[in-house]
Amino acid sequence: MIITISGSAGSGKSTVAKFIADKLDLTHYSNGDLMRQMAKEKGVSILELNKLSENDKTIDKELDERQIRLGKDDDKFVIDSRLGFHFIPNSFKVFLKADLRVRAERIFGDQRSEEHNTDVMHTIENIEKRQESEKLRYKELYNVDYTDEANFDLIVNTTDKTIDEVGEEVLKAVRKG
Repeated sequence: MIITISGSAGSGKSTVAKFIADKLDLTHYSNGDLMRQMAKEKGVSILELNKLSENDKTIDKELDERQIRLGKDDDKFVIDSRLGFHFIPNSFKVFLKADLRVRAERIFGDQRSEEHNTDVMHTIENIEKRQESEKLRYKELYNVDYTDEANFDLIVNTTDKTIDEVGEEVLKAVRKG
């Protein structure tokens, strides 16, 4: 069983993926962690890495190849990744969404200092810039819009839900098939 969890920044992808992996005793992978690691190695913020990716296709290709290999080499994991549904088509595909302000509060509360979120309003601006950059790149590279809910088996709005509520909703859908 492979489960890909996509969604907007701050929607709860990583948290829900970890919850699901724990409940189903599956390995958890996070594309966001890999991106943050790459940004740190390059000495830039995640937003700056996204901007660099617009002109340096090797950044996206490196991340994408890793996901493709995972989908071919392993059949028991959960990955939180915006494009996991695209690169691992044989997965159960989940999309998480939440109101922009709630997502910004979550990210700001997470204190990811490398993302330069000095307050909630600045975090909102960073989210919007990041999403615009990602949508542009993914459309150009793969002709894919990761926010198109038609790509997914399950859509969950996490705005007013606890991790347990979201996790149980995903588990119920996964078990139904």
